[in-house]
Amino acid sequence: MSQPWGADPDAVLTRRLGKSPAELGTTGDRDGCPDIWELDNGDIAVIGRDLTEVYRPGLPEGAAINERERLVVIPRITLLSAKADLPDA
Repeated sequence: MSQPWGADPDAVLTRRLGKSPAELGTTGDRDGCPDIWELDNGDIAVIGRDLTEVYRPGLPEGAAINERERLVVIPRITLLSAKADLPDA
């Protein structure tokens, strides 16, 4: 049986995927989120608004958030701008 995935707290942010929040105009003229980064181990870090408790009661069948996880929301434009940096497979 394979091991479940676990986030590596020692992984380092190495490359922004897509455009910066400032380039996309999603910061409200401040530094900060939302953003998407590739880690040195290949995992992806998403910086966004924590809406875990808002969405938890209405999660669809088969979706779950455990106590160590957070549901974050980012603007559609942030993810779309990262598409060119993501491999097809």
